[in-house]
Amino acid sequence: MTLSHTIPVTSSTSGQSDNGIRTRVSTAEHGTGMATLDSDLRVQAGNDDFFRCFAGSSAELCGRNLFELLRPSSPAVLREHFLRLHDGRRTRFSERVVGHRSSGHPFSGVLTATAVQGSSDGLSAIVVLVKPDNHTPEDEPGTQRRLLLSPLEARILEGVATGASTIQMASNLYLSRQGVEYHVGSMLRKMKARNRAALISRAYAAGMLTVGTWPARVVSDFVK
Repeated sequence: MTLSHTIPVTSSTSGQSDNGIRTRVSTAEHGTGMATLDSDLRVQAGNDDFFRCFAGSSAELCGRNLFELLRPSSPAVLREHFLRLHDGRRTRFSERVVGHRSSGHPFSGVLTATAVQGSSDGLSAIVVLVKPDNHTPEDEPGTQRRLLLSPLEARILEGVATGASTIQMASNLYLSRQGVEYHVGSMLRKMKARNRAALISRAYAAGMLTVGTWPARVVSDFVK
């Protein structure tokens, strides 16, 4: 399948193209990245917003596997979804992801993938839409080069993510309750979060916690 590296997204596309691909793709709203993947999930083409999402050019991103553009916490959940697309067990799915920009700044958002059938009714391509969440730049922890946690802070963050109480974490980590609260307070300030729930939400948004696994773990990239 021959595609140009840039997909102009100015109107809805429907019907059958010259190479026999049958699909209907609605216009991506402003800020939503759209790309075409081959059956091996390599980026074949994309619109400007897709390349902007990952802070790379078409030359840098085309030919790369989609999973190379996602943080380590995301691929486990997505692989099963894409396998079902490939096998024809489903035609579309949406899943939250954490993307990895070439600048080192992660972002969270929603990825929607749609299977595209060729003339033989087999999978010919996959169209993906990536819609980043809208975060205020100064409040986004990922806008820091990278927020690193000490091994102890990582253990405490994991405890907070599982709903463990201060007493439980103090017992498990051989700390006093005041010690646990001190480290939680420190992370609240670092992440500019008002409470523990906001702390975990921001940690997920920054790609610090694994997605699709329980209990959640802090990704090693964020541990000193």
